[in-house]
Amino acid sequence: MCLPFALFLFTIIHKMDGKSQCMYAGKMGKTVSVKKYKNREKQTMKKTTEFTPTAFILGILLAVVFGGANAYLGLRVGMTVSASIPAAVISMGIVRLLLKRDSILENNMVQPIGSAGESLAAGAIFTLPALFMWAKEHGTAMPSFFTIAMLAISGGLLGVLFMVPLRHALIVEEHDRLPYPEGTACSKVLLAGEEGGAKAKKVLKGLLAAAVYKFLADGLKLFPSEVDFESRKLRGAGFGIDVLPALVGVGYICGTRVSSYLLSGAVLGWLVLMPAFVLVGGDNILFPATRAIGTLTTWELWGNYIRYIGAGAVAAGGIISLVKALPLIVTTFRKAVRGYGNTGRERTERDIPMRYVIIGIVAILLFLCVMPQIRLSAPMALFIAVFGFFFATVSARMVGLVGSSNNPVSGMAIATLLLASFVLKLTGQTGLKGMTVAISMGTVICIVAAMAGDTSQDLKTGFIVGATPWKQQVGELIGAVVSGLAIGGVLYLLQAAWSFGDPELPAPQATLMKLVVEGVMGDYLPWGLILIGVFIAVAVEIVGIPVLPFSIGLYLPIHLSTAIMVGGLLRAFYERKKNEAYVQDGILFSSGLIAGEGLIGILLAVTAVLGVSAKFDLSGRGISLGAAGSLAAFLSLLVIMICVIKKQEKMEIDS
Repeated sequence: MCLPFALFLFTIIHKMDGKSQCMYAGKMGKTVSVKKYKNREKQTMKKTTEFTPTAFILGILLAVVFGGANAYLGLRVGMTVSASIPAAVISMGIVRLLLKRDSILENNMVQPIGSAGESLAAGAIFTLPALFMWAKEHGTAMPSFFTIAMLAISGGLLGVLFMVPLRHALIVEEHDRLPYPEGTACSKVLLAGEEGGAKAKKVLKGLLAAAVYKFLADGLKLFPSEVDFESRKLRGAGFGIDVLPALVGVGYICGTRVSSYLLSGAVLGWLVLMPAFVLVGGDNILFPATRAIGTLTTWELWGNYIRYIGAGAVAAGGIISLVKALPLIVTTFRKAVRGYGNTGRERTERDIPMRYVIIGIVAILLFLCVMPQIRLSAPMALFIAVFGFFFATVSARMVGLVGSSNNPVSGMAIATLLLASFVLKLTGQTGLKGMTVAISMGTVICIVAAMAGDTSQDLKTGFIVGATPWKQQVGELIGAVVSGLAIGGVLYLLQAAWSFGDPELPAPQATLMKLVVEGVMGDYLPWGLILIGVFIAVAVEIVGIPVLPFSIGLYLPIHLSTAIMVGGLLRAFYERKKNEAYVQDGILFSSGLIAGEGLIGILLAVTAVLGVSAKFDLSGRGISLGAAGSLAAFLSLLVIMICVIKKQEKMEIDS
């Protein structure tokens, strides 16, 4: 698939570049001498250079780094964060300050290629680990690297191509009504290019701090990365914290409000529902547990009961968010159909021609029909096309209002899996084969939604700084291919080192999707618990609390939400100072924390696969600082973060 795709891109670039040169020459006029024309062309090209080898290579590197880091983060905590702003900052630091190049459009081209890794990872980790978990449970062969990579690449390419006809309606016509927070923020970073080096240092400092911390905690195992407490008076209740830098970074980026919703859901699960099960259940045995409720540990209570209640809440929350967006979906469809093709022929108004978009979409769908291990039928391929474009529209519109971090991708994936599973079951495709096809379809559509949201943010940035849309779209396509290959490798590596579903890699979103498909196909889930979660989500929506973050908090262990809340509180402290510079420096440092922990997590997976991880393990030699050491190390990390931000404050006072 990669070779035909390369030829496809070469054809687009060759044709579009040829047209650009002809248009430029036509505007110059016949009376201009060849010498003057060349001089003016050089001056113009210096300012409008976009697609360069530097931008291409740097974008690919960032796609691999942020894609791998977000894949690890998502498999650990079930959440990912936008990489657009860190990619823009690092690009400015390298291209402008180190390489002494002043083309803002070249810097801008790095961003769509680099951020594609994050968005593709966000879609892939929601579904693909389920294939590995089924293979382990059923004793069958693991999905091949080719299958994983091609599913990821197919979803990524479709997400970009579906966004092409939507660009004019969403980015141009609704420029004043859809802010696209990350896209607008990236444009500000690019326009303030002289700050690129200083801001890039914040990201790198966070990356270094998290890398050292993660290696000490999970590499040398000098102190445990999780601190756990159980209540003696309130039986069944539990509390704790995962003292990890990435969680602090997630909390800081999400802010106090979202962090508090996550913690509220966790408190309901671990400090209300779990003690209630023990108090009422006592010596009774309740499916799916096989022992008396009163004898279960806090983790067993969570695994047997709270996890299913949380799954029901997340599923309901995703569908509720989707239903609330229906009016926006209808509006966007109408404007896209009316507006596409009515653009001018200026450089900043030209998209990839529609004939290439259609050819690309049809080729990808045909490939999915003949791909080994999947072999979708024609109706199922049409299902992907229809729902893929539908959810691409939803995603692109939603992120324009609430940002990429709040994009309800999980809700779209759940809706897709429910419908696909019902259809497959009605047509007789059940068992492992039917579940594999359902999760594969869900994977493609989930990645389509994530990629469409990311692409729309990048196109917004390009619209503000004056980039060429079709070049940005080609950059996104390249980023999707590179990221798909990288994500396939990362998933295989992490599965080989540990196992999806284990404490090291709980893969919460993928586990939820797996439960949804199994529930439809097999009818053996504890539906009573799941329905309790559904109606908890309904009650939360009625009182006006954002249902998705609350439901995710209910579904995840409280240890994760506690650490995320710490990051949220730290951001609240700086927001009260009413200085946006402090908040932005913290966001950049937090992005580094996430990237640093993710990269070291991947390196530790390599050592586990090679069988050398035990050589670094100090706890096996009786050297461990225990829970007190964990809390001390976590506090030290927070002090370092505060000092980095305070340094900015001191610099501003001195100036």
